[in-house]
Amino acid sequence: MTRRWLCWVVLVAAVAAAVVVIGEVVGEDVVTYDGRSLIIHGEHQILFSGSIHYPRSTPEMWPSLIAKAKEGGIDVIQTYVFWNQHEPQQGQYNFEGRLDLVRFIKEIQAKGLYANLRIGPFIEAEWTYGGLPFWLHDIKNIVYRSDNEPFKFYMQNFTTKIVNLMKSENLYASQGGPIILSQIENEYKNVEGAFHEKGPPYVRWAAEMAVGLDTGVPWVMCKQDDAPDPVINSCNGMRCGQTFAGPNSPNKPAIWTENWTSFYQVFGGKPYIRSAQDIAFHVALFIAAKKGSYVNYYMYHGGTNFGRTGSAYVTTSYYDQAPLDEYGLIRQPKWGHLKELHAAIKLCSTPLLLGTYTNLSLGDSQQAHVFQGKSGECAAFLVNNNSRKIVKVTFQNQSYELPQASISILPDCKNEVFNTAKVTSQYSTRSTVPVLMFNSAKQWKAFQDVIPNFEETSLRADLLLEHMNTTKDKSDYLWYTFSFQHDSSSDKNLSVYSLGHVVHAFVNNLYVGSAHGNHDNISSNLETSISLNNGTNNVSLLSVMVGLPDSGAYLERRVAGLRRVRIHGNNEADSQDFTNSSWGYTVGLLGEQLQIYNDEGSDKVQWTNIGNSTQPLMWYKTTFDAPSGNNPLVLNLGSMGKGEAWINGQSIGRYWASFRVPNGDPSQIMYHVPLSFLKPLGNLLVVLEEFGGDPLQITLETVSNDEMCGYASDTHLCPVTPWVDIMSNKGMEKNTRHHGRRPRVKLECPLGKAISNISFASFGNPSGGCESENHVLGSCHSSNTKVIVEKACLGKKHCSIPRSIRSFGRDPCPGISKALLVHAECSSRDLDDPRSNLI
Repeated sequence: MTRRWLCWVVLVAAVAAAVVVIGEVVGEDVVTYDGRSLIIHGEHQILFSGSIHYPRSTPEMWPSLIAKAKEGGIDVIQTYVFWNQHEPQQGQYNFEGRLDLVRFIKEIQAKGLYANLRIGPFIEAEWTYGGLPFWLHDIKNIVYRSDNEPFKFYMQNFTTKIVNLMKSENLYASQGGPIILSQIENEYKNVEGAFHEKGPPYVRWAAEMAVGLDTGVPWVMCKQDDAPDPVINSCNGMRCGQTFAGPNSPNKPAIWTENWTSFYQVFGGKPYIRSAQDIAFHVALFIAAKKGSYVNYYMYHGGTNFGRTGSAYVTTSYYDQAPLDEYGLIRQPKWGHLKELHAAIKLCSTPLLLGTYTNLSLGDSQQAHVFQGKSGECAAFLVNNNSRKIVKVTFQNQSYELPQASISILPDCKNEVFNTAKVTSQYSTRSTVPVLMFNSAKQWKAFQDVIPNFEETSLRADLLLEHMNTTKDKSDYLWYTFSFQHDSSSDKNLSVYSLGHVVHAFVNNLYVGSAHGNHDNISSNLETSISLNNGTNNVSLLSVMVGLPDSGAYLERRVAGLRRVRIHGNNEADSQDFTNSSWGYTVGLLGEQLQIYNDEGSDKVQWTNIGNSTQPLMWYKTTFDAPSGNNPLVLNLGSMGKGEAWINGQSIGRYWASFRVPNGDPSQIMYHVPLSFLKPLGNLLVVLEEFGGDPLQITLETVSNDEMCGYASDTHLCPVTPWVDIMSNKGMEKNTRHHGRRPRVKLECPLGKAISNISFASFGNPSGGCESENHVLGSCHSSNTKVIVEKACLGKKHCSIPRSIRSFGRDPCPGISKALLVHAECSSRDLDDPRSNLI
C-alpha cells in the first residue's frame, strides 16, 4: 500500500507563559492552571475523574465505591450538590445520612483522591426539579436561572452555604483538602437564548459571584463556550474529542466534565448500551486531538434514585451500565478496559503535558497525533476513523494494524501498549438468586386507600388547579373530585385530558380506568365508559406525577395535572364539560399522610388479609428476617404494576413494572435494597400498588457477578502494566507485539471469592466469544484445555493463562489461527483450602 503524507501540520503546545492563579492563597496546596492542564502542587496533571453521587448510594457503600474507582485508575471523584435535598424547606438544612456531604468528601480524601464539587446549584442530573427546591416556586416574581434578583439572592445563599461548609472543614485543596475544582451553573448555554437579554448578564454574575467566594481552586462552567475569565469552559457529551470547540482562552485547559458511559433510562424506554471500546476511543481522541487533560465519566457509579428523587419518568435504577453498576459491583469489561486505557495514557504524561504537538495523515481516515518532549520523549496516538475496515498504516518506518474505529497508543512512539478496540479484560455476567419468597397469603396484610369524594375535601376551587403548585412536591398524588346530579341511570363516556404522567379514574368509588403518557409525550387522554346513578354521582380523578421536570427554560412556569374533563354520550350534543366546575382537592394518599410504611404509622390503619381479587390503590405489608451474606440485595417486583416500596420506613424508590418497553419487557423489575436499610430480624416491607399487581410473586434476591469470561486471540494483546518504564524501554522487549508479546486470558473473582468452576474452556477456534451467551467448540480444539485451565485457576482469586501452543503442550491444528476462550464461575472461597493462595 502506497503511503502518502497528505499534510504536515505542526501545532505548538508549549506551556503557556502565564499561569492563572485562582482566588486567595490560603495554603501550600493551591491549584492553578494554564493552557495545557490543571497544575497541582506545581505539577501539570492528566486527570481521570468519575461521577459518584452521594445521595444515590449509602454512606456504607461510599468507601468501597471510591476504592474501586481508585483501583480503576480514577484520580478525581466528581459529584453534584443536591440543593432540594439539603434545603427541603426554606432555611431548614439537612446534611445527615446519605446527605452527609462532608463525610463523603472526607472519604474521598481518605482514599487519596481529589474531588470536583459541582455546586450548580441547578444540576439537572435526571433529578426531580433539576435539584431546585420547590419552595422557590412561591417566591414572588422569581424567574429561575436568569438575571433575576430573587433567584440570584437564593442561589447565592445556597452556594455560599456550601462553600462555607467546605471551608469550615478545610476541604478545599488550598486548605490541604481534596477539592480541586468547583462548578457554578450547569449546561446553561442550552437555555440561555430563551432568556434573551437576561441570559448573558446572569452568566457574568454567576461567574463573578463564584470566584468572589475565594475557594482557592478553579471554577468550571460546562457547555458554556463564553465562560467569563477566569472560569473554565468545559465539554459534556459522548464525543468531545470531535465536538468540543476547545477552551475559550489559550490560558485555559481542555476539560471534559461529562463523558456519558451509557445513558439514563426511563420507564417504557429502551436501555442504551455504550461499549467499552467506544468510550475508550473517544477518551483517547479527546486527549490526543483536543489536547485534553481532564476527563470525567458520567456516571462512574450511577446508583439508585431512592424515594421520589428521580425526574419525570426516570427509572429508579440510574446509569446501571456504568463501570460500577447500581449495586457497586464492577462491570466488566468496561471497568477493566478503561483502567488499562488510563494506565496507557499516564505513560504518555511527560510528552503530552510538556511536549510539542504534530498531526500527521496516515491515510484517508487515519491520523497520527504525536507529542514530542524536549528531552527526546515521544508519544503517539494512531487513529483509524474508518468504522468498517481494519487498516495497516506506516508510522516512523514501522507497520501497525489498526482495527475499525480504534486508536493505538504508543508511549514511546514505537510500541503499541493499548488499542481502544482490543478488549483484553474479562467479561462478567451479573445474576440474581432468590433467597426469600413472599408467596404465602398468610405473610401479607392489605389496606385499601380511601377514595375521597367532593364532600370530604376542604380545598376547593372553581377550576382545575395545577398539580405541582398544589402538592408542593409533598406527594406524587393529587385527587381532583367533583359531584353532579344526573336524572337517570345510564351509561356515558368519561373523557379526561391531563398533563400529569398518570391519571386514575373512579366513579362512585368504583375504578373505571387509567391512562398515562411517556417521557417524550407526558400528556395522557383517558377515554372510558362509565355507569351513572340516578341522582348524585361522585367522580374522583387521581393525578400522578412520576418525578418533576428537571430541565429547560422557565421551569417555574411548567404545568401539570388535569386540564379538561367531560362526560358525554354517543352524541356529542349530549355532553357536559366540568373543566370549570366546582372541584375539591386532596393532596396525597391517606397511607402517605399516616406514614403507614413505617412501624409507628402502620398501626394507624386496620390491615386485613389479602383477598382473592386485586384492587387499585392497595397497600401491602409483610415482615422478614435479613438473609445471611454480604451480597447486594434486590426486590424482584416484576409481578407488580406501579407504585413505591419501603423497607423499614425508607423508600427504595418508585417502581413501574407494568410499563413495558417496545419488545415487551418491563423497564425495570429489580429494586435495590441497601444492606444498611436492614436489621437482623423483623424487617418491615410495605408496597403501595396503584394498578393491582400480585405481591405473592415478590422475591428478595441476592446479586452477584460471579460468572466471567476471558478471550484471547492474536488481535487481543495482554493489558499494559503501568509500572513498565516505557521511556527507557525497560521490559519492552518481552512485552510488545513486535517482539513476541503473547495474548493472555486473565480472570479475577470479586473480593472474598475464588474460582470454583471452569464451565467452558477451549484452545482452538471456539465460536461465540465473550459477548455471546453461548460458547461452542469449533473444528479445532485442544482436548486438554479444561484440565490445564483448571490447574491454573481453581481455588484462586485470579489467574492468567497465555494463549500459546506451549501452554497446551501441542498444536491441535497447525496452520489455523487459534484463540483461547474460558468461562469460569466464582464462589466464596475456603481460606483453609491450599488452592486459595493468590497468584
